[in-house]
Amino acid sequence: MHVISRRPLREFATRHPDAEASVRAWFHEARQAHWRTTADIKHQYGSASILKGSRVVFNLCGNKYRLIGSINYRSEVVFVRFIGTHVEYDRVDAETI
Repeated sequence: MHVISRRPLREFATRHPDAEASVRAWFHEARQAHWRTTADIKHQYGSASILKGSRVVFNLCGNKYRLIGSINYRSEVVFVRFIGTHVEYDRVDAETI
């Protein structure tokens, strides 16, 4: 998968150093992945939440943080729509952000 964009991931890891390894691991795993369906994601990330509109919520750092990705399976692209704490996540609409 091609991950767009890496910048919010780097900025988040700078603000939350405890998340750096987890964010970096997710990025590298996503780049190596060839997700064709939501089942492929659930196979790799059992705790991921599948939402409408090709959105997926990934739990990072032992579920301390959340990442929302919008996935275009045909083009193999993951758009990072959000990364943040649970409090920040609760303030957004995961299906439209």
